[in-house]
Amino acid sequence: MINCDEIKSLQNKAQEIRRLIVKTAYESQRLTHPGPALSIADICTALYYKFMNVDPQNPAWENRDRMVLSKGHACLVLYAILADKGFFPHEHLKTLRHPGSILQGHPVLGKTPGVDMTTGSLGNGLGAGLGMAYYLKHTGKPCSVYVILGDGEMNEGTVWEAVTQAPVLGVNNLIAIVDMNGFQSGGTTQEICPMNNMRQRWEPFGWKTLEVNGHDMAAVVSALDAAANYRGGPVCIVADTVKGKGVSFMEHNNDYHQKLMTKELYDTAMTELGGR
Repeated sequence: MINCDEIKSLQNKAQEIRRLIVKTAYESQRLTHPGPALSIADICTALYYKFMNVDPQNPAWENRDRMVLSKGHACLVLYAILADKGFFPHEHLKTLRHPGSILQGHPVLGKTPGVDMTTGSLGNGLGAGLGMAYYLKHTGKPCSVYVILGDGEMNEGTVWEAVTQAPVLGVNNLIAIVDMNGFQSGGTTQEICPMNNMRQRWEPFGWKTLEVNGHDMAAVVSALDAAANYRGGPVCIVADTVKGKGVSFMEHNNDYHQKLMTKELYDTAMTELGGR
């Protein structure tokens, strides 16, 4: 049963995380990827504030749940959440992509507390997550592994190697989430290499698949809850999202796949997101 107060709290937190994404993009004064970060803000908020068992005081805790952000260029959302949860001080956010910073343009394992896998070379995250899930399952650890992939990333053949192997290995602690925002760096996914009927592509390999509106928090929570409680094998959640969600001039606009945030843009975005 969905708790309405909890859903409202998660919605508010997701909006707070969006503001922190925009603030980080502006204050760092570096080229960042706000569009792909905003599209998964609701999903990541639900994961970290309801489902994932993690300890900011002990980031390497062996019994933690893992999250592999395979679409590593969307790291703004991951860094915002990790800072908000106390994995590292907020002051680090403004150093994003600066020399010597613990926060680089893609997540780096061992550099940033709370990052479980180095990602950004698209196509490798699901295989890494599969390895983690297999180890955790066969060592009896009660942990889940979540992997977030981009829809453009689904063009990579290495993704499908992991898709075929996961059911064979019986990893019922692996949950993949495909962010279907309709874009990749060079244009729309339809223009470059259409991957239609995404749910039907995973099912024949033995994955339980679900479809969800990635910005409907109640639906996201319901899907993640179903995935977390399914023990028949790996689960794939296909999330319909909007690139740049929450900021009108970024929504469905691939110019904001990677862009420098100006003061004018920052002020407009923060106003729309209910910030200052």
